[in-house]
Amino acid sequence: MPTPASPHRAPHFNPNPTTAPGVIGLPPLNPQVKAGIRFLVVDDDRTLRESCSNLLQLDGYQVTAAGRGQEALELLRHRRFDIVLLDLYMSEVSGYELLRAAIETSPEAIVIMMTGNPSVASSVEALRLGAWDYLPKPFSATHFQILVGRAVHTVGVAIESKQQQSEFAREHGNSDRVQVLGVSPVFRRAIDLARRVAPTDAGVFITGASGSGKELIAQFIHAHSRRSSKPLVALNCAALPEALLESEMFGHVKGAFTGAVRDKAGLLESANGGTLFLDELLEMSKPTQAKLLRVIQDGVVRRVGSEATDAVVNVRFIAATNGDPEEAVKSGALREDLYYRLRVVPIYVPRLKNRPEDIPLLAGHFLHYYWRAHRDAKSAVPTLSESAIRALRAHAWPGNVRELQNVIEHAVVLLEPGAELRAEDLPFAQGGEVQSTAADEAGAVGAVPSAQTMTMPLEETYHVARERLLAEFERRYLTWLVAQAGNNISKAARIAAVDRTTLYRLMERHGLQRILTGPEPVPTEPATTEPVS
Repeated sequence: MPTPASPHRAPHFNPNPTTAPGVIGLPPLNPQVKAGIRFLVVDDDRTLRESCSNLLQLDGYQVTAAGRGQEALELLRHRRFDIVLLDLYMSEVSGYELLRAAIETSPEAIVIMMTGNPSVASSVEALRLGAWDYLPKPFSATHFQILVGRAVHTVGVAIESKQQQSEFAREHGNSDRVQVLGVSPVFRRAIDLARRVAPTDAGVFITGASGSGKELIAQFIHAHSRRSSKPLVALNCAALPEALLESEMFGHVKGAFTGAVRDKAGLLESANGGTLFLDELLEMSKPTQAKLLRVIQDGVVRRVGSEATDAVVNVRFIAATNGDPEEAVKSGALREDLYYRLRVVPIYVPRLKNRPEDIPLLAGHFLHYYWRAHRDAKSAVPTLSESAIRALRAHAWPGNVRELQNVIEHAVVLLEPGAELRAEDLPFAQGGEVQSTAADEAGAVGAVPSAQTMTMPLEETYHVARERLLAEFERRYLTWLVAQAGNNISKAARIAAVDRTTLYRLMERHGLQRILTGPEPVPTEPATTEPVS
């Protein structure tokens, strides 16, 4: 294996470098499991290929080596390997083609790409195509053995997780271990993407408004991953000051700071084998980002106050933010290399107002859940009335699913067993009552009329019918909108995400000025064309 000082000479290998003093090794594998793990080493550099193969054989693994791309392609197409080490730039067949062949033959295979010409673009592309990790040349024997140890540990965890998932399937059928509710196309796209990326170890970057369900998506990914037998550890980067965040994540040694009376493992070590969910990543400081990047790249942790490597960890990372990560990279608040390492697969979680089909489904779920949580399990669960469903669908939901959850819990606490939850029982109704004009006029807002309820003259053409129905919708929506905003046109414009001039013009078109029962209240904040969030 080449070293930086002498790239064409086989290096000296430390026969057991990860057991050096001060290094906490990964949990040992069962010898039978270890002996069954099959490696394929593909590199046209004979010295490097043989050095890697010899070291792996000394550690007790089954090893096959290939020096030509076509030979490697045939091996990958006809044999199954657990871990594949691939040179990115091969003659005859490119490393990317070999990577695709390895994943197609065995989707659970761990593929590590090696290259002497590392770049952000090539690493991102390799990870996007399904590579488990990216190893720049030249690398040391210690670095190699740490990486292999983490990969082997992942294989062991995957075997354990597969057994647990099979047991769960036998007991619960095809039910998901983490339930996500939603039928709207925009939400299903996010879930389908999460389901596809879950079996891999690719980094996932989840974006979306506060309360939209980012952590639930992270839980869903972990539950369907090969790491599900190990913990999912969540860390809110915005909830802790910088010094405490660093200590919580990396751990610390005794005497590192005032109050550090003993060595303490961090959350990275607690998540070993599993997943670390980094919520509100944009709140993390640049120095802490640099330390995190080192862990992602090398798999080693140095605790706060330590002068040596304290632990080798095998962790999958899922990050999330309600901000704009691209803008954070441009402004320098987020390291570009860290962002692209974490953002192998980006997932956007839509706002609740953009998934109106899901509101009744979620409301019904929360109604049952909180009734069982707060009331006698034998008592009759209340039901949702049509007026409540209309009011829920018409609400702007600035707090997204979390707000809906709180609204339903509030209503549950005050309802009688078997009662019907009505619109006036919802806490966002003004003074506990829904204005009659809004309820009457906006009754169909958000509802899709069925073929049975749509009546129109037989001679009415498509375009005439379309214009008439759109006008009816606009009138009902505008009536509800102004009532919802308490006759405050500035607030109504913010909810509708239009400027006040457009809103006035729409109201004039439908003769709705009369619903303004008094002078418009003076707004307490600057007017904006953006919706409240």
